[in-house]
Order: sequence, then structure tokens, then C-alpha cells
Amino acid sequence: MALPIILADQRLAERRGIKAAIFGKSGIGKTSLLWTLDPQTTLFIDLEAGDLAIEGWTGDTIRPRTWEECRDFAVFIGGSNPAIRDGQPYSPAHYAAVTQHFGDPSSLEKYHTVFVDSITVAGRLCFQWSKGQPEAFSEKTGKPDVRGAYGLHGREMIAWITHLQHTRAKNVFFVGVLDEKLDDFNRKIFVPQIDGAKTGLELPGIVDEVLTMAELMDASKSAHRVFVCQTINPWGYPAKDRSGRLDLVEEAHLGRLMTKISGPAVPVFERFVFSRPALTAPAVDTPATPSTNN
Repeated sequence: MALPIILADQRLAERRGIKAAIFGKSGIGKTSLLWTLDPQTTLFIDLEAGDLAIEGWTGDTIRPRTWEECRDFAVFIGGSNPAIRDGQPYSPAHYAAVTQHFGDPSSLEKYHTVFVDSITVAGRLCFQWSKGQPEAFSEKTGKPDVRGAYGLHGREMIAWITHLQHTRAKNVFFVGVLDEKLDDFNRKIFVPQIDGAKTGLELPGIVDEVLTMAELMDASKSAHRVFVCQTINPWGYPAKDRSGRLDLVEEAHLGRLMTKISGPAVPVFERFVFSRPALTAPAVDTPATPSTNN
């Protein structure tokens, strides 16, 4: 068998979906972003049951009510992972069982974008499920073990997100609530609202883009809802742009944002700055000169 090398031309010709996490405070308009997507090619995974903001939107919807259903929909959308043993989620056996239940997966081919609202609620469903598993109970006493439940929850959430991340041909957007907190030094920080610490810490390393939907003021003090897109930003918002195509602030329109990300690649020497900055040396206290007076 020949070495399965993917040639550069083949790789560049592949259809690649965008995987992004979008965070923002409650009421900022995250669900309303569906209005900026093509309803004919978008599948809305409605976990929050809070779709009043998109009343009249004509796209298709699925509504998982349990963590098991979340995993089933993920494997149905993303296919099986051949590296996983049968009997485990996302394995070939899991995929076969789900396709037997849901039918032909080719019914999903018309959807180019999957909009998950929200990862915050998905985390709650996952934690409720985790608390009922054997790992969430002490082997010695049989009493609930919260640490065991959180450990299982973190692994389950990362596996679910990673499986959807590997759905190469589709765009997947995870929407979540962003909390504003104070750290131990009384500094303002922004943290994704997801049960447990593991998911929020590892999520930025999995997806391609992390966007914060925020309200910023312009020079005339008028408020605008925008996406903050770059890691180094003056507001401390969580953000990341793996594409190298986004500005610090972009308009809060997913359709046009997807077009920009899918546009021509920015030359590498424009994306990265390789020069060393001219740093100012820290001030050094000069010791006082001893007095010569007698």
C-alpha cells in the first residue's frame, strides 16, 4: 500500500469548514446571528429552547433534550471515529446504531453550517448525565464524588467538541454565555459559562476561531455590537483568529465573516511579525554617592 500522503494541491482544494466558538453576555444577540446565515443550508441545534429571537427564521431545527441525544447527533453529523473502540461514543458501532435509528445520513448533505445554541446548556446536560455515572460515586463509600463527576464531564465535553471539530466539510458554531468576574487580585476577567474548568480552558485550543460578541462605543459614544477577533485586544476578551484574515474588530454578521475567512489567504509575512520589537530597558536605581564631607 502506498504511503497515504495528501499532496498540497489536494489539501488546498479540499472544502474546509470553519469551527468557531462565539461568546457574549446574555441578551447581546448571539441567537439572532442565525438571521445572518442562509436558512436553507443551516441546521440549528436548539438546546436552550429560547428561539423567540428568531421567530420567523425559516431554517431547520433539532432539539436534543439529553446528553445521550447530543452525542447521537454529533456522531450522525460527523460520522464515526475509527480510532475509537466499539462500545464507546463516536465509534463505528455507535454510528451504525444512530444511522439505523435516524436514517440515511445523506439527508444532512444540504446543511453547510451547524449552529449550536448553546454550549453552556450542553455543559449542563453533560454534567447532569455525569453525576449519574458510576465514576461519580466513591468506590469505597458509594457516596457521590463531585470530583469524579467533574472529571468525567470534562472528558465528555472535550470529546463531543473535538468530534464536531473533525466534521471537516461543515461550518460549526458553538455559542455560549460569557461571564464577567474578578480574579484573586480583583482584576476583571471574562470566563465562558460552562460547568467545570476543563472545557473552558481547552476549547480555544480545539476550534479555529474564538469570537467575543460585545458592545463597544465608537468615537461619538454610539454603541455597536461587534465581534472581537484577536487574542491581543485592549478589553481582555477571549478571542483567537487561526485564519489570519480577521481584523481586531469585525461586524457581528456571521455570513460576511465566513466569506472573509474563506477568502484568499493572507501572505505569511503579512500575517506574522518576525522582527524583534525595540524594548525599553527597565530603569535601574543608581546607588547614592557617599558623602565626602567630614
